[in-house]
Amino acid sequence: MTDSAMNGISGFKSISVKGFRRLCDVDLELRPLTVLIGANGTGKTSLLDVFSLLASSAQGGLNKAISDLSGLPALITYDRKKDLSLAISIGAGAREPLDYLLRLKPQGASYAIAEEHLSQAQAHDIATMYLVSEGTYVEYLDPSTSGHVRPTWEHNPLETSLAQVPKMFQQPEEFRRKLASTSFYHVLNVEERAPVRLPQPMRPAALPGKGGEDLISCLFYLREAEHDRFEAIEDALHAAFPAFERLDFPPVAAGTLAMTWRDKNLSKPLYMHQLSEGMLRFLWLATLLGSPSPTAVTLLDEPEVSLHPELLSLLAGLLREAAHRTQLVVATHSDRLVRFLKPDEVVVIDSTDDGMAHLTWADQMDLDEWLKEYTLDEVWRMGRMGGRA
Repeated sequence: MTDSAMNGISGFKSISVKGFRRLCDVDLELRPLTVLIGANGTGKTSLLDVFSLLASSAQGGLNKAISDLSGLPALITYDRKKDLSLAISIGAGAREPLDYLLRLKPQGASYAIAEEHLSQAQAHDIATMYLVSEGTYVEYLDPSTSGHVRPTWEHNPLETSLAQVPKMFQQPEEFRRKLASTSFYHVLNVEERAPVRLPQPMRPAALPGKGGEDLISCLFYLREAEHDRFEAIEDALHAAFPAFERLDFPPVAAGTLAMTWRDKNLSKPLYMHQLSEGMLRFLWLATLLGSPSPTAVTLLDEPEVSLHPELLSLLAGLLREAAHRTQLVVATHSDRLVRFLKPDEVVVIDSTDDGMAHLTWADQMDLDEWLKEYTLDEVWRMGRMGGRA
């Protein structure tokens, strides 16, 4: 086994949520592609919010993230929990996974970090504690001394110690980087004056932007520097839109790029403001999922919006291919998208009798006999998987 296989950090393995909205007590195995299905209000978007909150905690933006979500009291499961506990585990090569725990409790109009641990199990039921924070007490394992030390800087009690410790050992440092490297993409805004429809400043961009504000720069960069990736995106567009010919980048002004869509049936190119909602959203998704350098985790909420049902088989393929480069967590309402997925890619979210979320991987259900005669979406519509209103 190579040193990188022995020592390297892999993907996130599991997540545990206790007390976040309807996610009162949830434990979920994570896979390279995790697609969440279920009725409205069962907790699909909440799970994406939990990931985003954990990413903010690693970036030093926990306070803002909680404020943007209307404050901690609005997040804690009503009448059932008094605090919020989040835990996530990441693979560590041949060694045991790294486990991170963050527990928050309300404190007046704000909150307090009641508990925070980053640990790794060792032999003989002993764990290496890389980071320990309980209330105002904080200590971490210093790589320069291999001993636990207290912070020597001004510690911000509203931000995690994970975001503030200056340097850790290799694997904890990689865990922090990967957790912080998370992007949450909502439905793309394609209104008349949306950034994705306008000429864009020319700047280095590995991703198309959450609002498509870097879509043109990203595609131009890929055409010049990662041509195989650019061709793969154009291939996806050819498959989705048979009349599509190519993308061009006519100059507009100094430092500004435009992009046109060449159609075999039209004598003049289409500019971005002339494309339909479905064309724009598919182009953005194909670019996002085709990027050679995505963030470690990509969260997608309802990627099927505005897409013709026939495009969803292509979208499923793009998701599956992208999952080799980024860990994908996707929430969808689309039966048609589910048709093109595999049971080991789908998590069904049901509401329990008391209105809380219950999560089950579809490949852990007894579906084999049903799938001999029906597609996965048909099994879902028939109610054999749950996840229906």
